[in-house]
Amino acid sequence: MARDVLNAQQIAEYFLWKAQNEKKAITNKKLQKLLYYAQAWSLVLRDKKLFSDKIEAWVHGPAVRDVYFEYKKFGFGPITKTVKENDLEKISIDTKKFLDQVWSVYGKKDAAYLEYLSHSETPWQKAREGLEPHIGSENEISPKDMKEFYSSKLTTQKHT
Repeated sequence: MARDVLNAQQIAEYFLWKAQNEKKAITNKKLQKLLYYAQAWSLVLRDKKLFSDKIEAWVHGPAVRDVYFEYKKFGFGPITKTVKENDLEKISIDTKKFLDQVWSVYGKKDAAYLEYLSHSETPWQKAREGLEPHIGSENEISPKDMKEFYSSKLTTQKHT
């Protein structure tokens, strides 16, 4: 379905809208991690990419370059852009329901926790293999690695 091919900025706006409706602050760092986990779980649970942009293995965890630069002006503070519900009309109801699930799990965590979590997981580690912790990187976090890693987490959960 063509309308389901989204870009990361559209998904970012959905998360910003969720945060503003729940009166929760959201920083660029947290937004980056939400995009990462949304993409990862879409690959596992929906067997398709949520958005077409690549996710890079940056020093502070997974990041989508264009979205980062869109909100860079907010620095480490909360993003204060207002998103209106009609800005989200390109996102299907099914996708919104899926994003609501991602939000319910990861949205309550802070940016530092999500950074720590992503750093402890194989896809980010693999994409940064051989790099010093402080060195920047444009290396893509492989969608295949994401799908394999999070699929195995799902299997583990089912067996516990």
